[in-house]
Amino acid sequence: MKDPYAILGVTKSASADEIRRAYRKLAKELHPDARPNDKQAEERFKEVGQAFKLLSDPETKARFDRGDIDANGQETAAFHFRSRPGGPAGQRGPSGRYEDISDIFSDLFSDFGGARGGPRPGPQPVKGRDIKAGVTVSFEEAMRGGKRRVGLTGGRAVEVAIPAGVEPGQVLRLRGQGEPGQQGGPSGDCLVEIAIRPHAWFRRDGADIRLDLPISLKEALFGGAVRAPTVDGPVEVRVPAGANSGAQLRLRGKGAPKPGGGHGDQIIKLIVDVPLNDPALEAFIEDWTPPVDYDPRKRLKS
Repeated sequence: MKDPYAILGVTKSASADEIRRAYRKLAKELHPDARPNDKQAEERFKEVGQAFKLLSDPETKARFDRGDIDANGQETAAFHFRSRPGGPAGQRGPSGRYEDISDIFSDLFSDFGGARGGPRPGPQPVKGRDIKAGVTVSFEEAMRGGKRRVGLTGGRAVEVAIPAGVEPGQVLRLRGQGEPGQQGGPSGDCLVEIAIRPHAWFRRDGADIRLDLPISLKEALFGGAVRAPTVDGPVEVRVPAGANSGAQLRLRGKGAPKPGGGHGDQIIKLIVDVPLNDPALEAFIEDWTPPVDYDPRKRLKS
């Protein structure tokens, strides 16, 4: 693998934020969704992901900078010598070197379960690290549920099942989709955080969905049937005669799915819409005399 700093286009002294920004820029440009059927871009996307994986971890970055591991994360030294508490056979001299060449092989073999001290326990299985990802869905997708593909670092993509009624900020755990384990350990998990795009009309209120529905002055005065949108499609609702702005209608079961089953309601707030620049309406209102006891602000008086 090439130099990870060169792949990301940053210097060795780059900060963690600079490395992250460089990775995001390249990943966005090279993502398979942005460049379908471009094998060269796909390979570059994988290289960028591997480079970021190595340099985003302070520990592996430091080990690479020291030369302990290569760009693939592999150990650069095939063997190493350990110092251990000395006895007559394994003791080092004042110079720090082994006094006898046989001690070198004796100490080396002890790393592999040699005769001195009996068999040594092997490395223990280590679970892989969890990784994080995010996906943004529409309001309708969040209400109905569905499936989405999510790109991960390293060029992988996973299919995520979006549960109906998912909340913004909810995290879905995909078992075994994280980084591979070591020494035979299980893979980590992938944690996918859900974001929901705001809707032009609907608002979520727990399990209920709220909607402001404009009605005409005539519909407010005399009532009647009007069409209202819902997540499942438009329905007909009846406006009562004499309805004012702020009056509410409730559509049972037209809200968001509930965790224990069933649905919330859709709450419709009526908003009386008065047309502007209507000479006939303006002439009528100008000649209109309200009832003696009429006061539109009486509720604000103590």
